[in-house]
Amino acid sequence: MRNHAIPRPLYDERLKKSLGTQNVKVLTGIRRCGKSTLLSMLVDRMREEGFPSENIFFRRFDQFGMPVNPDADWLLDDLTQAFKNSRHQFPFRVFLDEIQEVDNWEKVVRQLHTNKDIDVFITGSNAYILSSDLATLLAGRHERIEVYPLSFQEYCRFDQVLNDPAKSAKPANDANDLFRRFTTYGGMPGLFDLPTGDRESIRDELSTLFDAVILNDVARRASITDVDLLVKLIRYVYSTSGSLFSTKKISDALTSMGRKVKPETIDNYLLALTRAYALYECRQEGVSGKSILRPLRKFYPSDTGFRNLPNGFSGADIGFQLENIVFMELKRRGYEPFVGTLPKAEIDFVAKKGGERIYIQVAASLLDDSVYSRELSPLEAVGDNFPKLILTLDGWREGTTKSGVHIARLQDWLLEA
Repeated sequence: MRNHAIPRPLYDERLKKSLGTQNVKVLTGIRRCGKSTLLSMLVDRMREEGFPSENIFFRRFDQFGMPVNPDADWLLDDLTQAFKNSRHQFPFRVFLDEIQEVDNWEKVVRQLHTNKDIDVFITGSNAYILSSDLATLLAGRHERIEVYPLSFQEYCRFDQVLNDPAKSAKPANDANDLFRRFTTYGGMPGLFDLPTGDRESIRDELSTLFDAVILNDVARRASITDVDLLVKLIRYVYSTSGSLFSTKKISDALTSMGRKVKPETIDNYLLALTRAYALYECRQEGVSGKSILRPLRKFYPSDTGFRNLPNGFSGADIGFQLENIVFMELKRRGYEPFVGTLPKAEIDFVAKKGGERIYIQVAASLLDDSVYSRELSPLEAVGDNFPKLILTLDGWREGTTKSGVHIARLQDWLLEA
């Protein structure tokens, strides 16, 4: 891929610091979000810094040339031979990419982890690798690094490197055009291998990736046979992302489309979709700290490109797309976002990290006085001193209100981290 050597500092520094630790490093995230590339770049840096190649064992199990059905015994034989040929005055570093493709892979990781001279990195496109027996075995002895599609900041960096005006006759893209493309097509790194703005190529790329996620990482892993229902469900959730609902409401909606399905089935399918990182859940929570008896949920796609794929990238529901972008950015920054519920209002996100908390409203524009009041009032009703923020596309009303609510351009907020 052309973007192979473009740094992603958020992950690069964390991976570098984890070298040599006894924990098993587990990189998770949706298929093709960049996990393999991050490991490849780490290995390249190790070699550049003089680490011996014979002490690096790197296998990609979704790559051409791998056995059709690799199993633990085959992999252990391969590892044993490589370990014998390594230089034992150096650590032996093992990188196992898309490890879930190996039958009984847990057996391999267990054995590797018992040797203090072996440093282990694994990646997987499904959270089942952390819900297996391995998670119990390695409780407190593994480090999870969740990898996401490109943030807007990373997206701009990729564009700057790949479309450097000094290296190309092509004019540089301005920030507004970049944000429009990012919002419409999303931030999957593979899109930078395609002609800029070629809607047909982008549609084909995302459709192929969507099918691979649904068939391999959801249906096959969760033993779901009704793929048609699964696709209808995810498209319904994509079209309503940003709306609170219950599984019964989804069940009723699908029944009205001619697919009668029990709420329990919907719950199981949603769990499988979240475990494949196709969706992320955002639960409702009372702002006052009081628990909600039956909290509703929102679900956000891991990438806006997937959300916009079924409607042909029409750009409809811009407000929900912006919400989606903010939700994923909060996840990248280490926050756990919730939907904030007040007696007569809702706050888009109450984001928590340790003892830190921030309240966020998202709006395409604040030009209209009624919209401004609607977004501001819930934040002013919160009776604590944690930061309160409204993110908007336009620069109107930018600054801090008399009540202490900060108003900022969304693009600036996305670039500040």
